[in-house]
Amino acid sequence: MAPRPRRRRHKKSSSSVAPAAVTPPTAVTPPAAVTQPTTVTPVPLTRSKPGPSIDALGFYYLDNNVPGLSQLILQKLNMKSYEEYKLVIDGDKPVSGFGFRCLREMFQKMEDTFRFCAHCRALPSGLSDSKVLRHCKRCRNVYYCGPECQRSDWPAHRRVCQELRLVAVDRLMEWLLVTGDFVPPPGPWPWLAEAVQGWDTWFSMRRPQLDATLEAVLGSHAMTSLWASAGRPRPDPDVLQGSLKRLLTDVLSRPLTVGFGLRALGVNVRKAGGSAVHVVGASHVETFLTRPGEYDELGYMFPGHRGLHVIMVGVDVATGFSQSTPASPVKAGRVQLSGHRGLYHHFWEEQVETGRTARPDLVVAFHPGFHASPDLMEAWLPTLLLLRDYEIPALITVYSHQELAASLQILVELDAHIIAYGANPFTSLKPEQVYSNPNKQPVYCSAYYITFLGSSCQLDKRQLEEKLDGED
Repeated sequence: MAPRPRRRRHKKSSSSVAPAAVTPPTAVTPPAAVTQPTTVTPVPLTRSKPGPSIDALGFYYLDNNVPGLSQLILQKLNMKSYEEYKLVIDGDKPVSGFGFRCLREMFQKMEDTFRFCAHCRALPSGLSDSKVLRHCKRCRNVYYCGPECQRSDWPAHRRVCQELRLVAVDRLMEWLLVTGDFVPPPGPWPWLAEAVQGWDTWFSMRRPQLDATLEAVLGSHAMTSLWASAGRPRPDPDVLQGSLKRLLTDVLSRPLTVGFGLRALGVNVRKAGGSAVHVVGASHVETFLTRPGEYDELGYMFPGHRGLHVIMVGVDVATGFSQSTPASPVKAGRVQLSGHRGLYHHFWEEQVETGRTARPDLVVAFHPGFHASPDLMEAWLPTLLLLRDYEIPALITVYSHQELAASLQILVELDAHIIAYGANPFTSLKPEQVYSNPNKQPVYCSAYYITFLGSSCQLDKRQLEEKLDGED
């Protein structure tokens, strides 16, 4: 049912809604129709009042665990303030603003941002002359100021050491994504889309192309140059291949999770005029250095679609996504990316209610984090109520089972009608280290999902009406 043309007032449920006391957001890391390629055509940049940034909150939270860590990171990145760093991440300042003279210096400075004692939390500047930070020889990731701290920390570290070894390799290998020396294998899916239900079937389907791609990257000059500059021995080929596969799932997790949401909520992607997906709460993670081809995989997931328009909306959307918008609808077989910097409920009022932008067929929020902070909950509440009251099919993802439980509790208290929740078949397989607490269990992007539609109160009312109609 289409919403009324007047502006609707979104009300809280009678129960009080407060964020659960769970893990805060992880810190930002420094850095039949033929399916056609994705195009990027941004929507206008609006200067609406920004809400709290989950990127900024995560960055400053670092100091809660390791006092002074945020300043160490800025120092190693040749930045004077978080605002200056943010200009680079948002695309308002070139990446060259970091000022690294060579690849070796960049890798060294980036590694220096992880140098603090995992047990006593001491930074290099706080050590006596007799102490020096040395990394764990097994994972080459976590640092200690001496044998005593390392021995005391071993019971906690032993549970995550192997995973952190993968993190240390992936952290370097990501450079190949930044430079474009490693990209997902292109081309339509050779299998029926319905047969691809998760990463196991996806890798089986793509194996012939992927094997050739991985072999070429492993033997490339870019790979040789990377490890010559990394300041550590080059791992074995099977370790590097495993890392490339994990990075591939990290890149494709977002578009394939969008596709999973379209499938799960029964969105008709073959309707005339195409389909619209709004990614709300989008940040630099979804927009900075994002390449158009990354969302081609979403189009391959739905052969014969009539056009898919994905709009990234959030206060941290990169500048490159915020320029101009096309007047004509997206063409059949194409996936189009665009962006809008601002809060989603403002975007709805300015763009959707005025008819400038199509009403979404699906809204997706990757790691909204409204469970973690009162400020974030306050910023998200108008959007959550809007999605509920306008009965927009919605999907959110979270990092962990703990976040899943906390987010479900909040949505239930808002009377949102939960459709389904569980493990995401297209979660990223790349472990993410909690920056300022390295011995905390690593998490995986979009590990769990929740889908909801409308209000549970609306559902109860409809069920009552249907029951009464049946009795008549």
